[in-house]
Amino acid sequence: MSAPCQQPAIPPAASVPPLPPAPAARRPAVDWRIRFAALSLIWGFSFLLIKVGTEGYAPFQVTLGRLLAGTAVLAVAMAVRRERLPRSARTWGHITVAAFFLNALPFSLFSYAELTIPSTLAGICNATSPLWGMALSVVALSEDRPTRRRVAGLGIGFLGVLTVLGAWQGFSGLDLPGTGMALLASFSYAVGWIYVRRTLAGTGSSTLTLTGSQLFVGTLQLAVVTPVFTSAPDSFPVLPTLSVLALGALGTGLAVLLQYGLVQEVGPTTGQMVTYFIPVIATAAGVTLLGEQLTWNTPVGAVIVLAGAALTQSRPSAAARPRPRPRTPDVRPERLSRT
Repeated sequence: MSAPCQQPAIPPAASVPPLPPAPAARRPAVDWRIRFAALSLIWGFSFLLIKVGTEGYAPFQVTLGRLLAGTAVLAVAMAVRRERLPRSARTWGHITVAAFFLNALPFSLFSYAELTIPSTLAGICNATSPLWGMALSVVALSEDRPTRRRVAGLGIGFLGVLTVLGAWQGFSGLDLPGTGMALLASFSYAVGWIYVRRTLAGTGSSTLTLTGSQLFVGTLQLAVVTPVFTSAPDSFPVLPTLSVLALGALGTGLAVLLQYGLVQEVGPTTGQMVTYFIPVIATAAGVTLLGEQLTWNTPVGAVIVLAGAALTQSRPSAAARPRPRPRTPDVRPERLSRT
């Protein structure tokens, strides 16, 4: 997905820090609904692009290429806006951890997962991130107290996961390692978002700066790991190469800028709704363009997962919140003397 505000739903394909309140800016020339649709399509097609990329490159190479292209896009945006890099060594330390959990690890896990599972299943597993985030925030974030609605959403969401995986038939025909890696990638996003909220709030750097720095550090991490576990490619097949470049430039670069503007213009509540379109588009793309097969439990389970995720992100309306009980004024002399 710089994090001083309420965390929006975890944006799976980009993983940038939550956005701070921004000053009023000029109204964009392109309507926010068009940009919202473009963002949904870009992130929804990311899983298809990963699948095509792994047909020509090793998973670590796909991730490295993705991060390189994404970092290049954000570097240009930062230069145009004259953004300054963070100066604090402490901030860079936190960015390094965030880059691992929000970029290097989940991007690599999804690439490895899609060697053996369909892109449709990867997209649906990605939708479990808000569920993991809800479960972890109860423990890690004191301000996130569970409500009955959110706990119910958590239970419904994981029931949807079991439906997608076909638990009643013993997970028959399911590639457990690949599915496990996709779910672990989604869990990693949740860990990363909570870490960002706890450590990078109030650093004084903009979201664009932190995100660009995060992608740069993630690129360095993959640049170290990739040569250790892979050898240089013998060729550069056209379609996988274009897929990796598009995955990085669009899904990890341009998409961040689109989300950045959307949340500033329409707020995180509306901006986060893109999360619920991603698995729908990923499923449609996988079935239509890659010929992936669907059984009835996959779309049904996906709907249940999204319903549960929506509940975990919901907040009670002001009218529904219990009103505080009226308090009798404290008129003790010692209290009055402090006023």
